[in-house]
Amino acid sequence: MRTLASIQTINAIEPIAGADAIERARVLGWWVVVRRGEHRTGDKVVYCEIDSLLPERPEFEFLRKSSYRAAITTSSGDVLLPAGFRIKTAKLRGQVSQGICFPLSILGDETLTAEGTDVTDRLGIVKYDPPLPASMSGRVKGAFPGFVAKTDETRVQILEAVIARHRGKPFYVTEKLDGTSFTAFFRDGEFGVCSRNQWLDETDLDNTLCRVALSLDLAKRLEAARARLGFELAVQGEIIGPGLQGNKYARKQAELHVFNIVNLDAGRLVDHADMLAIAGELGLTVVPQLGQIVLDHSVDQLVELSIGPSALMPTVPREGIVLRPLSDEEDPELGRLSFKAINPKFLLKYDE
Repeated sequence: MRTLASIQTINAIEPIAGADAIERARVLGWWVVVRRGEHRTGDKVVYCEIDSLLPERPEFEFLRKSSYRAAITTSSGDVLLPAGFRIKTAKLRGQVSQGICFPLSILGDETLTAEGTDVTDRLGIVKYDPPLPASMSGRVKGAFPGFVAKTDETRVQILEAVIARHRGKPFYVTEKLDGTSFTAFFRDGEFGVCSRNQWLDETDLDNTLCRVALSLDLAKRLEAARARLGFELAVQGEIIGPGLQGNKYARKQAELHVFNIVNLDAGRLVDHADMLAIAGELGLTVVPQLGQIVLDHSVDQLVELSIGPSALMPTVPREGIVLRPLSDEEDPELGRLSFKAINPKFLLKYDE
């Protein structure tokens, strides 16, 4: 489960031009707007990331006017997402603020002081993750299979040590598209289609992901690719189009844009150049390729690099960027070496 709330140290406090009542604090790689004089450099705080949904408790009531979200329920009254206070990207006096800080006293336990301690469950915080639209639901075979990794990328703001460890290495950069995650595989004679967290019934054509897989004839293409390449494989990408995230890219129908091809036999991604070649042989479109960089950037510089228009729709800010090495590589802290920087202008524009 994602760590949404943790004990962290304030690394710096800086003034905000033209602001007397607020200043900005550096926590991990995030900038957070705080009340002036409330914190000092070196203070321990409880830091809650964006996408946190704080429960309805008296200590969070000051957030009601700006951040309250009613519960999301089914037609029968079952709660899919509880009511609470959503923490999202904000902009105050020109300063982007991502997250919120509280004093350690909010924990009610003076023994909890170790930096990095996960206090998500202790505070009753859950991820703000609205349910999928009807076109994404349907018949399910089971949980996401364990023989292929999920496609979630970690935000760069919590990876300062990882960035330092891999400084000087070449990375390729792609646009992060705002759609829904898709995985398809051919393994042990079986074809499968998956959403971010579930293994779907590929025959359920009420589901957008399954319809896309059928329209691309992926079962036959992946089986043929296995025979040609000599290994079983999966393709992973983002589906965009009508009914998905507001169809920001103004597509007339659902489209798959591939960002990973997985060698299931080896349990690793194929090299970037091979991914482009195999996707081409399969007749699949890849996500926009934004070139290569040598990693010599701070967190703030990588966030700045994420800012720009989408290659698919220049009037729309891109959601962000994803960085991966040219060959699949493991990091001792992160696991697979791959991370994202989200465009703050995108978050502000779309209230995310």
